[in-house]
Amino acid sequence: MTHAPLILGFDTSGPCCTAALLRGDILVASQTQDMARGQAERIMPLIQEVLIAGNVDFSNLDAIGVGIGPGNFTGIRISVSAARGLALALDIPAIGVSQFQALALGVDGPVVCSVAAPRDRLYVQTLNDNSASAAALCDLDTLRLPNPKAEAAAIGVHADEIAKRTGGRVLTAKYPPAEAIARQALCNMHNANLTPPAPLYLRPADAAPSRNAPPVILADPSA
Repeated sequence: MTHAPLILGFDTSGPCCTAALLRGDILVASQTQDMARGQAERIMPLIQEVLIAGNVDFSNLDAIGVGIGPGNFTGIRISVSAARGLALALDIPAIGVSQFQALALGVDGPVVCSVAAPRDRLYVQTLNDNSASAAALCDLDTLRLPNPKAEAAAIGVHADEIAKRTGGRVLTAKYPPAEAIARQALCNMHNANLTPPAPLYLRPADAAPSRNAPPVILADPSA
């Protein structure tokens, strides 16, 4: 009997903690908790609850999928750090999955994927159009669109407006975020060129050092 891979997917890049467990292509358990802060304290207990619901343990996992953003800087770091730590401890692959990849999973043909960004802007990437277009931060006025002849579909924030410009359809995500992440990880877990997941940041951090205070210089402990 062929072993069905057990895949854990989770994400804290938005205002929530979410996790899902797949056995092969079957969803075993999932859980999402909306929260604007506190993801660092909640994500591991939430993952444990999903594993318990699936009647498995960390040692049973074959791969981990993790959301790499774009999204909240701190939230992305929380989930990526957790995934890399678990993968190292369990000696299994960790696969980073962007919000764009999660949105586009199961969509045939070109699709413009859009995610809300601060200050009424958008994170956008076009997938499935063979253009290898990079993800970008923009607004509706500066949005780069694929070739109009492609009639690309639109999915995500402002999908109605984007679809009007592309001449394509408006779509909704086929899977919830954590499930999509786990399914994308399942597809990529045997990729020989896998690299450790890394945050996908498309804008500078909001926080910056004070311009008024001088930098703190730590004393050399060996002095």
